[in-house]
Amino acid sequence: MALDAIALRTRAREIFDHAVAAADPALALRKELAVRPLPVPSDGGRCILIAIGKAAPAMLTEALHHVRGPRVALAVTHHENTANLDGATVLRAGHPVPDAAGLAAGQRVMDLLRSAHENDRVIALISGGGSALLPAPLAGISLEDKAALNRLLLGAGLDITQMNLVRQQVSKLKGGGLLRLAAPAPVTAYILSDVIGDDLRAVASGPTVAPIGTREDARTIAIKAGIWARFPGAIRARLEDGVAPAAEPPLPQNILIGSNRMSLEAALQDASQSFDAHIVSDALVGDVASAAEQILQSPVTDGPCALLFGGETTVRLTGTGRGGRNQELALRIALRAQEMPKRPWLFLSGGTDGRDGPTSAAGGFADAGTTARIRAAGLDPHALLANNDSYKALSAAGDLLETGATGTNVADIQMLLLA
Repeated sequence: MALDAIALRTRAREIFDHAVAAADPALALRKELAVRPLPVPSDGGRCILIAIGKAAPAMLTEALHHVRGPRVALAVTHHENTANLDGATVLRAGHPVPDAAGLAAGQRVMDLLRSAHENDRVIALISGGGSALLPAPLAGISLEDKAALNRLLLGAGLDITQMNLVRQQVSKLKGGGLLRLAAPAPVTAYILSDVIGDDLRAVASGPTVAPIGTREDARTIAIKAGIWARFPGAIRARLEDGVAPAAEPPLPQNILIGSNRMSLEAALQDASQSFDAHIVSDALVGDVASAAEQILQSPVTDGPCALLFGGETTVRLTGTGRGGRNQELALRIALRAQEMPKRPWLFLSGGTDGRDGPTSAAGGFADAGTTARIRAAGLDPHALLANNDSYKALSAAGDLLETGATGTNVADIQMLLLA
């Protein structure tokens, strides 16, 4: 029996939830530690556990089960993640724009790292979101400067690697800063990647990895994006500084435990139970308009089929509305409904962390009736798109994807289901 629109929506949500479950940070870390146990401190040393990112509480909870002997544990996550855990301090901070709580958390992390001795072992548990959650600006750069920088980068249509290259140049912790502060204690990092291609230098701006690029590279990115003149003066001065950059950080042991590709393969396994399912791309990146074109041009088969995509798109902000890359992508697909095959279809685009931009939604749905529902609410979907107000548009249509904070983050999953 052919699936109708309601059944397609139900299956899409099931497949998405399956993909998110595959990125469970505790399970991923447990599997890794079953093969390679946590490093053991030398005589008289401590195990210093520092978890950073949207999955920090879950990763730290699991890691604590594997620690023996003296330890100190600290997690920094976003305000919406309300998880607490025994035996550790959990701090919460702003995302995607850094706030005063994050500044204080950054100082706590640096103080703890500076207390490390050569007999200690530092365990870094890193997941996406750490770039904003842990601001540690260089001397002369204020929190307000860092917040303004983040807003400019987020609205310029840059990919995560470009944004984090710039962020690394003005931080004490990013781009290997954690390693420098921990020395002489050795560092082992377990990383849950939200970066397409899994460049570990870009995950949470690479606190345990060498920088992506140089100050000159950061200036070039900002100039090409047309935002250099709007950078705060203290940040421009830093990026124009001729002083030699910091020395290469000590060598860590960086271990990848989860990624978008792993979640995409889990989605494929689930989707294949109902559809002729295919992963079309595991690198859906770039502007949402281009991403929409790629999705619409993907070949479909007769009968129930599922086209799966993974990645992290970008949005250039020109309006004053609210939304995120996933919601805007869903709205763009909805506005191109006439290009879809003449059979029931459903599109979903969602962030695996449960939050898309500065909204409560993880992303959005689109189907053949989305734009009609928006207009029935007295709104113009084209005008809302032009104002980057995808949240308002999809809310009016009943097409928001709402999951709440998931406790993980491996970028985005998209799917197009056809009956």
